[in-house]
Amino acid sequence: MMNFNHAKLRGRIREIFGTEYKFAQAMKLSPQSLSKKLNSKVEFTQKEIERAIELLHIPPEEITLYFFYSQVQDLELSS
Repeated sequence: MMNFNHAKLRGRIREIFGTEYKFAQAMKLSPQSLSKKLNSKVEFTQKEIERAIELLHIPPEEITLYFFYSQVQDLELSS
């Protein structure tokens, strides 16, 4: 499984919901389950991504930046 950088997603969660706990509730996930997803231990499902972009008002053209931005891309950008 690829490790994704969810820093931007975490920031958006805090901006809109204040805490990851409140976002987990809105997503109907346990806080532990959300934590595993944000730490790339478990992947987000397509349905979860769809729900998250709705709740967080993420424009379609920015979905990749929030959910599929990898550590490899960070390294490529800094080279």
